[in-house]
Amino acid sequence: DGCGHLVTYQDSGTMTSKNYPGTYPNHTVCEKTITVPKGKRLILRLGDLDIESQTCASDYLLFTSSSDQYGPYCGSMTVPRELLLNTSEVTVRFESGSHISGRGFLLTYASSDHPDLITCLERASHYLKTEYSKFCPAGCRDVAGDISGNMVDGYRDTSLLCKAAIHAGIIADELGGQISVLQRKGISRYEGILANGVLSRDGSLSDKRFLFTSNGCSRSLSLDPDGQIRASSSWQSVNESGDEVHWSPGQARLQDQGPSWASGDSSSNHKPREWLEIDLGGKKKITGIRTTGSTQSNFNFYVKSFVMNFKNNNSKWKTYKGIVNNEEKVFQGNSNFRDPVQNNFIPPIVARYVRVVPQTWHQRIALKVELIGCQITQGNDSLVWRKTSQSTSVSTKKEDETITRPVPSEETSPGVNITTVAIPLVLLVVLVFAGMGIFAAFRKKKKKGSPYGSAEAQKTDCWKQIKYPFARHQSAEFTISYDNEKEMTQKLDLITSDMAG
Repeated sequence: DGCGHLVTYQDSGTMTSKNYPGTYPNHTVCEKTITVPKGKRLILRLGDLDIESQTCASDYLLFTSSSDQYGPYCGSMTVPRELLLNTSEVTVRFESGSHISGRGFLLTYASSDHPDLITCLERASHYLKTEYSKFCPAGCRDVAGDISGNMVDGYRDTSLLCKAAIHAGIIADELGGQISVLQRKGISRYEGILANGVLSRDGSLSDKRFLFTSNGCSRSLSLDPDGQIRASSSWQSVNESGDEVHWSPGQARLQDQGPSWASGDSSSNHKPREWLEIDLGGKKKITGIRTTGSTQSNFNFYVKSFVMNFKNNNSKWKTYKGIVNNEEKVFQGNSNFRDPVQNNFIPPIVARYVRVVPQTWHQRIALKVELIGCQITQGNDSLVWRKTSQSTSVSTKKEDETITRPVPSEETSPGVNITTVAIPLVLLVVLVFAGMGIFAAFRKKKKKGSPYGSAEAQKTDCWKQIKYPFARHQSAEFTISYDNEKEMTQKLDLITSDMAG
């Protein structure tokens, strides 16, 4: 089998030769048939092709459909970077003979629904536009190549785009998806973090960096230590002074200083599963979780992997499963007691209660957690932008300050909005002028004085009614309050600022 990395989904995927980007083996054959939904055309993009043979006699890459053949390709010949086929199915054949060097190939594919398909090897430095959108195929997470930075500060422009999008929680590796990229001025240092199975590295000064836009549902969900967090068990240790130290579930908030929650059982083979349970007080949309270990240098405890359970009122616990295989999804946890790790839920969890259920750990189960998500509300009443750099079009006085702008709900057509405003407007104008006519008629009948006050006062009152005919209606219908940030959901936001504090 000369095939290497292979990830396929319904309408996209990634495929490489064996050992890529190392030297492919001698005398091997890789043959796979890839498909997209019927009725769609297949797009193939070659990210890399390095085959030693110059004649394609024994080393080559070939694409064959029911009606056409593309290739064979090898050596230094000119190879099209993109092929748009007239079919939804093609067989990929890679064959090797005796050779000394050569990386082989890296191929991505998608259906014709995604003409902006890129490969896993594209970097932000390959693009000049300050804003653009591309489609990442499934399977880019484990392709060799570095990224530097994080979802808060952004990524160094030398980072792989699709790998960074997986790291930031914009797309899932097994699905691929559309990414929207913003290019900004670089910063002096990029801080790496482990997220979604991808380790980003620290990076040095660069001229440019990039960020991703998101739907805004990535704020910290507040956790109340009193009553909202409980666990299957907790540990009590004794410090050097002989005092007891409680590692209770109330200490599991990631933002809090001091020891974490730790389970009472430190064995690695106990049958009853330990768990940490969080009650969010109501149904929430949960898009991710951040975890740390004990955070205490003299207690090297941390959870290496875990699964997520969730439920609502009067329902049974369910286990979060992967989309592709519908099996229990095991999330990669921490690799030390100190550094935070992030995992995103694609699709999100919608629940009131969630449980983190450790699967493997180092020495003893110890956890601090922060849930990421938003409230569930109807409609999308505003756009929220957060400041990311001086070049951002919306400026704010403080880094964490938001600006809200009312916009029509996506579910309400413009015609309905106009009608809602126009009908009360016409009725009120008619009533005002009718009142003026009645007043004029009474005035003619009266020879002296007026039970309604002076003429000057009457003019003033009428002017007030004409000048502010919709004051009450406007106050009731058009004033939108965002005093409570928890009520703002489903907003377009820069992921860098959504993840911040």
